[in-house]
Amino acid sequence: MAGLARATGALFGILGVAVAAAGGWLVSLGGSPYYLIAGLALLATGVLLARRSAAALWLYAALLLGSTAWAVWEVGVDWWPLAARLDVLFVLGFWLATPWMRRSLLRGAVAPAAGAAPVPAAAPPVTVTVAASRLRMPRVALGLALLLSAAVAVASWFTAPHELAGRLGTEPVAGAAQAAPSLPDGEWHAYGRTGYGQRFSPLAQITPANASQLQMAWEYRTGDLRGKDGDPEETTYEVTPLKIGNRLFLCTPHQSVIALDATTGKQLWRYDPEIENKLALQHLTCRGLSYQPPRDPVADASPAALGAVAGIAAGGERAEPAQHASPTTTQPAAPAEQAAAQRQPPIAAQRGPKDPACRAKLFMPTADGRVIALNPDSGAVCTNFGGGTGQIDLWQRMPNLRPGAYYSTSPVVVTQRLVIVGGTVLDNASVKEQSGVIRAFDIDTGALVWNWDSGNPDDTAPLPPGRTYTPNSPNSWSISSVDEALGMVYVPMGNQPPDQWGGNRSPAVERYSSSVVALDLDSGRVRWHFQTVHHDLWDYDVPSQPTLIDLQVGGQTVPALVQPTKQGELFVLDRRTGTPVLPVQEHPAPQGAAKGDRTAPTQPKSALSFDPPPLRERDMWGGTMFDQLACRIAFHRLRYEGRFTPPSEQGSIVYPGNFGVFNWGGIAVDPQRQVAFTTPTYLAFVSKLVPRKDDTSLMVQEGGPPKGSLPALNENFGAPFAASMKPFMSPVGLPCQAPPWGYVAGVDLRTGEVAWKHRNGTVRDLSPLPLPFRMGVPGIGGPMLTGGGVAFYSGALDNYVRAYDLTDGRMLWQDRLPAGGQATPMSYTGEDGRQYVVVVAGGHGSTGTKPGDSVRAYAVPAQK
Repeated sequence: MAGLARATGALFGILGVAVAAAGGWLVSLGGSPYYLIAGLALLATGVLLARRSAAALWLYAALLLGSTAWAVWEVGVDWWPLAARLDVLFVLGFWLATPWMRRSLLRGAVAPAAGAAPVPAAAPPVTVTVAASRLRMPRVALGLALLLSAAVAVASWFTAPHELAGRLGTEPVAGAAQAAPSLPDGEWHAYGRTGYGQRFSPLAQITPANASQLQMAWEYRTGDLRGKDGDPEETTYEVTPLKIGNRLFLCTPHQSVIALDATTGKQLWRYDPEIENKLALQHLTCRGLSYQPPRDPVADASPAALGAVAGIAAGGERAEPAQHASPTTTQPAAPAEQAAAQRQPPIAAQRGPKDPACRAKLFMPTADGRVIALNPDSGAVCTNFGGGTGQIDLWQRMPNLRPGAYYSTSPVVVTQRLVIVGGTVLDNASVKEQSGVIRAFDIDTGALVWNWDSGNPDDTAPLPPGRTYTPNSPNSWSISSVDEALGMVYVPMGNQPPDQWGGNRSPAVERYSSSVVALDLDSGRVRWHFQTVHHDLWDYDVPSQPTLIDLQVGGQTVPALVQPTKQGELFVLDRRTGTPVLPVQEHPAPQGAAKGDRTAPTQPKSALSFDPPPLRERDMWGGTMFDQLACRIAFHRLRYEGRFTPPSEQGSIVYPGNFGVFNWGGIAVDPQRQVAFTTPTYLAFVSKLVPRKDDTSLMVQEGGPPKGSLPALNENFGAPFAASMKPFMSPVGLPCQAPPWGYVAGVDLRTGEVAWKHRNGTVRDLSPLPLPFRMGVPGIGGPMLTGGGVAFYSGALDNYVRAYDLTDGRMLWQDRLPAGGQATPMSYTGEDGRQYVVVVAGGHGSTGTKPGDSVRAYAVPAQK
């Protein structure tokens, strides 16, 4: 048994040396002295154990008691932060209290002093009794320390320091009106149901009283799975289906368009656009389709005339129907334009069924840079669009041809006479990317009506031959909203690459980057804009669809716009003018940008904000005291001065990270109760600038060069720095910041009050073992609300769809999904009169959720 004490002492000694050394490093960085003290105590305990001295138990009991007191002082009675501090120490203490260690130390207590005669193997009972009495008190002390530590842990199970309990109003607000574009209650015609982007269904069959009875009504498998040659990492299902009549329409990551019977889930037709191969893709996704209802006979009678009128309204010149719809140009062109013309993209009308007289249309943006018009009844290509091609080629007049590097991942905006299209560009690949131009095309002909280029914002007339749009101008990759009554489309804008260095940005770029911009539907000119981040260096592009809602404020109806942002703001603006409805203040921001750059002196903050408190050393976390200590050291080694700490060569903590408190899923609002259901996420990232030695070397591709035609992201070819962007993680792959990382929250939009906020999601699908700990996990994808007061959300990274009571945030129901559900649910009425909720579960490549291909519909069983 002597060997056991010595082995245990050696283990304690090794751990003590390691913790003391790292703790000393932490102290030298200005951090807590606890780990240095704890390491020395562990080392001393190890020495005493090697000598089989009972004093080891006294010392370790003191260490455990002191550590428990220190942990409670740092984080309170909060289970997960306590566990990271005390788990290893508790296990070691428990081992010291076992009978095996007692016997080993007991033998040490009766051992002879140096030079004395050896103790017989069968020591006299009196000697053993005396030795046992010497161990009794230190063992009692250790036992009490263990009990106290365990009591604190158990007490933390019954506290909820991160929960906010409360209630939202249950009655419609007096004077509230449903101002969104009208459509049948049981249908869903756009990504956010209407062009207002509310993600609200007025259906009320599903209520908090019966939501627990929801059952799967049908499931459809698309057969579209990620992992094909040429797929980027971010190959992902993000689609929200449309429901028109008794049909559902959706698209898949590999660009198939599918029509289903909305009541049974039976496939009705499927269309494959046969996109080009070898694309330079960062993302491969389709967030949704867009729908044009049947035109009235007068409009159908003269589509060419309508295109001409639209062109005159935009810029005083007639829009030529085939100018931008045909695959080639007929005018002398600049080199970049000639490259686009010579590209010869696939022509939709040359493949598969065609319809020369589509009255209604579905618009599908494709990964090779087209927008295809389809007949919703049959899936046939509409050849009365795009000059007979059935498509718009978005590469026309576009600089820096590189198929796959530019396309619209989001559904286009449809108005009575326009199709309005933005697009994504590669993140930080180079300074020679495509333009972020926003273009409006005639909905009947596909002719270009106007173009708004944030790099050339005052010239919105259709671009003439021989010219291209401004390279590398800020783009809009997310979903826009539209208010046709006010005559404006609301565009969430991104940033100019590179995101993390802005030394060469033009005044126009500075004005419109990371802004929501209201464009005039007739002309494309800017009516107003509101910038959410000044001189953005953090990839805080505006990620979410603006949500339009009419609010009752001060006894008046205010047409409002709610803009969620990555940094956690919900800016509530008057959508007529862009002026704040809820106050916005400018706050001082950290200074000291990289060489050749600058930082804005202030940044805006809304009265309605989910901006988290600044990180502190005590907020660092890990699975054990060891990786938590590593995170504390990293925290002090990195630059961090709060939100908007500039990127640096040292490495800067960006919190919230560019994953976003809110991302493309946005929020859901109830226009009657004038409240919002939100899903804030909190993850810190590290942004490190890496000086470039030339314009070709790969500086930040840790896995080697990209495969095939895939791009080298974050290299910033042509800029002074490449950028390394990573989540702030511990050495064992856990977030360095303590949980929770994801919530659901209810908000009163008129007052800006957060009424309730609850942790959401478990680590069942994020940990090596399927443990259903409700820690509050990150999520991406949007929520949906219904008139019955029930919210639905499937975006948390634990493969569940859940229903919540909008009033207080209680979870009412959940169901296990076969794959990640990082998409936004929707709801409709089937032919059987039941309310259905549809969830798409196909997984998300960049978050690592389980891949799949399921479309599931849920309903409350019909009453017999």
